[in-house]
Amino acid sequence: MATVTAALVKQLREMTDSPMMECKKALVEAEGDLEKAVDVLRTRGLAAAAKKAGRETNEGTIGAFISEDKKTGALVEVNCETDFVGTNAKFTGFARDLAEVVATENPADVEAFLACPMAQDTVDGELKERIHTFGENMKIARFSRRAVENGALDSYVHLGGKIGVLVEFAFEKPETAEAESFRAFAHDVAMQVAATAPICARREDVPAETIDHELAIYKQQAAESGKPENIQEKMAQGRLEKFFKSFVLTEQEFIKDSSLTISKYAAQVSKELGDTITVVGFDRVVLGDDAE
Repeated sequence: MATVTAALVKQLREMTDSPMMECKKALVEAEGDLEKAVDVLRTRGLAAAAKKAGRETNEGTIGAFISEDKKTGALVEVNCETDFVGTNAKFTGFARDLAEVVATENPADVEAFLACPMAQDTVDGELKERIHTFGENMKIARFSRRAVENGALDSYVHLGGKIGVLVEFAFEKPETAEAESFRAFAHDVAMQVAATAPICARREDVPAETIDHELAIYKQQAAESGKPENIQEKMAQGRLEKFFKSFVLTEQEFIKDSSLTISKYAAQVSKELGDTITVVGFDRVVLGDDAE
């Protein structure tokens, strides 16, 4: 009987994309014969992951993770083939675990992320384990990560994993992060981002080309009114202000209380806590939408 070495197990795994322990069992059964071991895995339905690679992965979930100190957080989009798997608790739990790896390891891109350690393997290895377990093709589409020094992060996952939000807040007092009113505010802001899809957190963060594009449209609309040029300019600027109020998070009306904007809500909580709370930025990931 041939000796089943670690190198042989690794070779079989690379050939079949099968789980490490299953490769070892197959080699033992095949007495160290690689080709027979492949057949063993195939008869068990464990060597089919490579064949699934071409299937469409239009379903999935967004996983979110925030560290206990609220200083580091991440979102990860994981795709699969069916909504049945995409909403499975084990699959969504795996997505949350992946987000924790992103937050901890801070990979540069998806390729680097796949090589990160996870459990007793790598992210890539753990992903392949799930492909075998669920019998569906899966892939990690993208991720985002934020880390803060003076402030905190909050996250929100909406529609059962279809939208994921990560919001960054700045403030001075460490105790603010634990205050009930701040927690409620942070959660409300994250929900606001999920619901209204703002383009950025603050007016100064709106790209100049976006402003120029909008203003050009508004000026053209104003010109068609036939009014004097000075009136046209005021009309265009007025419409630009409405644009900011619609698409800049801190200038939006709070969805739970239209008497407040998000910036006024922040000022209200800041006054209560004797601190200055600022919404710095956010990431909003929509399942299957690469443009978000």
